[in-house]
Amino acid sequence: MSSRVRLRALSTATPPFVLNQADVQTLATNIFHGTDVERMLPVFINTGIERRYSCVPIDWYTEPHGWVDRTKLYVENAVALLEAVTDGCLSRAGLVRQDIDAIVVVSTTGIATPSLDALVIERMGLRRDIKRLPIFGLGCAGGVIGLARAADMAKAAPGSKVLFLVVELCALTFRKDDFSKSNIVAAALFGDGAAGAILSTDGTGPMIGAGGEYTWPHSLDIMGWDIQEDGLKARFAQSIPSLVANDFRKILDEFLRRSGLRLDEIGAFACHPGGAKVLDALEGAMSMKNGGLADSRAVLRDYGNMSAVTMMFVLERMKDRLASQRTLASALGPGFSCAFLMIEGK
Repeated sequence: MSSRVRLRALSTATPPFVLNQADVQTLATNIFHGTDVERMLPVFINTGIERRYSCVPIDWYTEPHGWVDRTKLYVENAVALLEAVTDGCLSRAGLVRQDIDAIVVVSTTGIATPSLDALVIERMGLRRDIKRLPIFGLGCAGGVIGLARAADMAKAAPGSKVLFLVVELCALTFRKDDFSKSNIVAAALFGDGAAGAILSTDGTGPMIGAGGEYTWPHSLDIMGWDIQEDGLKARFAQSIPSLVANDFRKILDEFLRRSGLRLDEIGAFACHPGGAKVLDALEGAMSMKNGGLADSRAVLRDYGNMSAVTMMFVLERMKDRLASQRTLASALGPGFSCAFLMIEGK
């Protein structure tokens, strides 16, 4: 048995309701007509997003909602999506539910206690001795960091099968009476989705390589959630693209140096598409031509920003190439932090 952790399977899922960006822009125009933020509505066009998916129909967003309503929807839809993703992973890996030894679940867009991992165990009848690790608060970086933590668990118990799950229902956070810039940007960007993977030292698949993280000093206000009476309010700083442009390359170079690699030895990049401007900044920082992060841009176009889930969708889009090249997965999230994970295809 190899000591290297392998990505045995990967699966993604979206909820049933399609949000075409043109329809969302029309809705936002009606909701925010006559307010100071109406001038910001062109952001819906500038995102590069054509459609997203939601666990509720578009009319839901025209009514007020509180914590009880949002949380009920979050739990019901998150668990259903995670069940679909788990079955997809098991089918691709040629495994059954009782083969899973550990479960890691990442989510930051809702609250559940018992946590989502326990709810999935109960719903799917997973083994009663399964190891559990719920992770909250990583935001958009959760896909990379969560996958790395799951790989650590698989490495620590050779031969075990670790199920990594991530679900984010970002669109449930929209608050129609919030006229802040951050709420408009969130309404233009966010979508819902789920993804999963099975990791093990046993079996075949691309190998999980080195991982790394960096947290900027004095950066807690850059990204996150503010708690409001009726739900979560997104916090975005205008400085994110400039931080990426100014700092990302030196942070990446230091990670690569510690890993014994150079940038020109990486064959592909699975970057979390937080937004079009962030992707522009990432391409510039890595000396790529504009549009070089084509897979990330395609996922942003077709699904929007699903927070931690989005990077997994990028990997799923690249899955046929992961086995033949070295891929760097990266994401930015609250903290303010940057996360890296190498996926070795050779």
